[in-house]
Amino acid sequence: MGKNICIMGAGSWGTALSVQLASNGHKVRMWSFFKEEAEGINTHRENIVKLPGVRVPDTVICTNDVNEALQDAEAVIMVVPSEFMRSTMKTIKGSLKDGMIVVSCSKGLEDETYLTMSQIIKEEAPNVRVVALSGPSHAEEVGRGIPTAIVAASEDNEAALFIQDIFMSPMFRVYTNSDIIGVELGGAIKNVIALCAGISDGLGFGDNTKAALMTRGITEMSRLGEVMGASQITFSGLAGIGDLIVTCTSMHSRNRRAGILIGKGKSMEEALKEVAMVVEGVNTTKAAYHLAKKLNVEMPITSQAYEVLFNGKDARQAVVDLMMRDKKLENM
Repeated sequence: MGKNICIMGAGSWGTALSVQLASNGHKVRMWSFFKEEAEGINTHRENIVKLPGVRVPDTVICTNDVNEALQDAEAVIMVVPSEFMRSTMKTIKGSLKDGMIVVSCSKGLEDETYLTMSQIIKEEAPNVRVVALSGPSHAEEVGRGIPTAIVAASEDNEAALFIQDIFMSPMFRVYTNSDIIGVELGGAIKNVIALCAGISDGLGFGDNTKAALMTRGITEMSRLGEVMGASQITFSGLAGIGDLIVTCTSMHSRNRRAGILIGKGKSMEEALKEVAMVVEGVNTTKAAYHLAKKLNVEMPITSQAYEVLFNGKDARQAVVDLMMRDKKLENM
């Protein structure tokens, strides 16, 4: 029997998830910050700007009214940019029933606090049950029914199973995982590495360089994850290496596209303006850099990305500095 699901955020990913849920027989109310966007989706049955060419089913209602979006909701799917997660939770927390399932689909770390999205949700609404949904999943492909596999992670197994059940379909496979911190760190840090992979492409480097960045990027994820209590095996799965591969290699990736522009000589501000959509890796680079310093975790790729993005370091020099670090064993 279909469920009533609220999706907070009508960007490309929120729209794709609404299509997936509606196709599974659920009634979806999707909230957009922009009234014009909500009206456009309802009128044209398409998110023309953010997910063009994907039909939004009639059972999806898009609204600019938070209370309307949350009406009768049995689960709330949070798909707002990570920088707006806390403010959005402050807005809706009074409407969330004890024990309600709230799903984070945003990938990033909060600036200054360095918290994951699930930690923000729990801080603002301690009585809800939190699940993180992550993995290699471009909205452009999910919206078109291209086979995809992702992870629903939660310390609450029953909540994870509920989310698995409502999303699972022949073209959308969902695994469960109890390691929510590892799943969220994988989803956040891969955006930093994808920015660097894009910079490498923009500089004209090749497959060798990208493979090295991705492999050593997994090492950085694992180091940070170990200190924060994550399971190392998580980073070998869909939310780790899987998401890293798809984000570092695809032109669907905003982080990679922004990185390419920076590698070609554009400033961070110019690159973000040209991509014209949220590039989560930028703020995450800053948060991850400071978190690594705080926890005394060695993350050289993240450190060089921070220098390029926020201190104006030449990207080509950053690559040289990475290559010429002290010699060491691979597994250190």
